[in-house]
Amino acid sequence: MAVFRYEALDNRGKTVKGSVEADSARVARAQLRIKGLTPIQLESAEQATAKTASKGVFVKDLGSKDVVLITRQLASLLMARMTLASALGALVEQAEKPLIREKLASIRGEVVAGGSLSKALAQHPKAFNETYVATVAAGESTGDLGGVLSRLADNLEASAALQQKVTAAFIYPAIVTIVALMVVTGLLTYVVPQVVSVFQNTNQKLPGLTLAMIAMSDLLRNWGWLIILVIAAGVFVFKNALKSKSFRLQVDEFLLTTPILGPFIRAVNTSRLASTLAILVGSGVPILKALAAANRTLSNSALQIAMVEVEERVKEGSGLSKALGRSGLFPPVLTHLVASGEATGQLAEMLDRASNGQRAEVERKALWLTSLLEPILILVMGMVVLMIVLAVMMPIIEVNQLIQ
Repeated sequence: MAVFRYEALDNRGKTVKGSVEADSARVARAQLRIKGLTPIQLESAEQATAKTASKGVFVKDLGSKDVVLITRQLASLLMARMTLASALGALVEQAEKPLIREKLASIRGEVVAGGSLSKALAQHPKAFNETYVATVAAGESTGDLGGVLSRLADNLEASAALQQKVTAAFIYPAIVTIVALMVVTGLLTYVVPQVVSVFQNTNQKLPGLTLAMIAMSDLLRNWGWLIILVIAAGVFVFKNALKSKSFRLQVDEFLLTTPILGPFIRAVNTSRLASTLAILVGSGVPILKALAAANRTLSNSALQIAMVEVEERVKEGSGLSKALGRSGLFPPVLTHLVASGEATGQLAEMLDRASNGQRAEVERKALWLTSLLEPILILVMGMVVLMIVLAVMMPIIEVNQLIQ
């Protein structure tokens, strides 16, 4: 079955839009007529999406919260002994968003037609990534799809919670930085010229700090637009340069060596790696396939190259812990826990423990970074404002001294 988007007229002549599930466009039109609707336009959801994308319009897709909700609900229904087709049908009926309803109806149509759930999900790569599809395929092969989906939902929820905590931790420093820039820009472009203009028509010799502030003020007022363009061009050029693999590798290697960002980036990527490996290995995915899928979740190209080397060593017969240790880029705690898991036959459990530990480390480092940034930003802003105030007040103080 396929999903068709339609635009039709009801009995009152009112335009109605929606979607319907049918084997063909002819059957879809018949279903609409049975409902008392006169079809005006009818096309498959895939055609509508492709047409929108070809026009360069932003195409919405399922968000992370939607994917987590679908995974959790589907796991619950399957663990309640419902068939896969019935469970997907129930999700289609209770879906509130039209986009979710269309995606689920399309997936259900593929399953009803005889396809597997993993293959149906693979047709929507923006919503369900390769790791998700590989995990579902492993659940299908082991016959425990409900349990695998439940563990996958736990993993997705933990990852989303971690991302929200890290984002929330950096919101306040970002707001302080923006406000500080706006205040300093306002002082330099409006307050300083208004106050200092009083002394420009006199023969008084202005202090060096005041002259420097006047020069900065003139620069922002006359050439501020050019500064903004240069900054925007620099960001654009840098982003395009990052598309080069060699330049991206140099940047990522440098970031890993920085004293503050390096450990944070390493912890974030290690948490992703361990959690993905835990869910895949625990679902019965072969280790080499699990390593390849987990490598795609890493955001640092230097770590990705290291994982390719780890995969090659494991393929040659080396243990995973030894391969990770030889790379030298991953935390020792991950290597030790993996070694313990290999020795005891509880690799998935040890990987999950390593993921939880690294997740806690990411939260701790994020809080530490924000607690360090906040006083630094306040101190820098206070110093800049103090310099501007001194630049304005010093000529006034000198005039008062001359009058006395």
